Amino acid sequence: MGIIWSIIIGVLAGAIAGWLMKGSGFGFLINLLVGLVGSVLGGWVYGLLGITTGGVLGTLVMSVIGAVLLLWIVSLFRRA
Repeated sequence: MGIIWSIIIGVLAGAIAGWLMKGSGFGFLINLLVGLVGSVLGGWVYGLLGITTGGVLGTLVMSVIGAVLLLWIVSLFRRA
């Protein structure tokens, strides 16, 4: 997949993750950046579990899971 599609999916994943994690988000712009990093994290976690994704929808789901995971981890440090 091209770099442009990866960025678009990461931005969408950050927006969806921010919406899913109400109260744990950091605002629209930061959630978008978290989505980009979450895409990488989701790919890494999927690779560890041996899960493969196909197409744009599969990549979006993987990215959202990674972004939600990242928002959850960051929110743990935010409370401390």
